[in-house]
Amino acid sequence: MYLVRRWSVKNARLLESVYDVFERFFVAMHPVWNAVGYARLERPMAAVEKLIKGFLFDCQMCGQCALSSTGMSCPMNCPKQLRNGPCGGVRANGNCEVKPEMRCVWVEAWEGSRRMRHGDAIHSVQVAVDFSLAGRSYWLTTAREKYEQRHAPGETRA
Repeated sequence: MYLVRRWSVKNARLLESVYDVFERFFVAMHPVWNAVGYARLERPMAAVEKLIKGFLFDCQMCGQCALSSTGMSCPMNCPKQLRNGPCGGVRANGNCEVKPEMRCVWVEAWEGSRRMRHGDAIHSVQVAVDFSLAGRSYWLTTAREKYEQRHAPGETRA
C-alpha cells in the first residue's frame, strides 16, 4: 500500500482531475441519493470508499477528507495525526521521526500539492478531527453539502 500511496502523490494532478469529474457526477446524483436515502446508502458507500481510497491513499476513513488540500497525501497516516503540517521531527532525508522507514506525510503532501492546479489549498488550516465521523462516507457528505450550497433557497441559478 505504501508504494501505491507514494504513486498517488506523484500523480496528484491526474487524481485531482479525476476527482473533479467524480465529484460533479456525485453531486449531480443527489436526487437519486436523496430518493434512496442518505442514511440507507451510508454503509455500502463507506465500504466502497474505504476500498478505493484505502488502496490509493491508505485512507484511514476519518470522515473529513483533506486529500484535495494535502497533495493527495492523507494526513491521518501521520503517526502523530497532525493535520496542519509536519512536526519538528522530520529527518534531514524527509522521513518521519516516529517511523524512520516512512517519508513524512507532510513532505509528501507538499510535493503533491506543487503538482496540483489548486495546490495552494495546502495553506488552508484544517479543523480538528471530529472522531464521531470516522468510518462515514465523505463522498456522500460532500454530495449533499455541495448540492445544497448550489441550490440554496432564494438563490437564482445562472
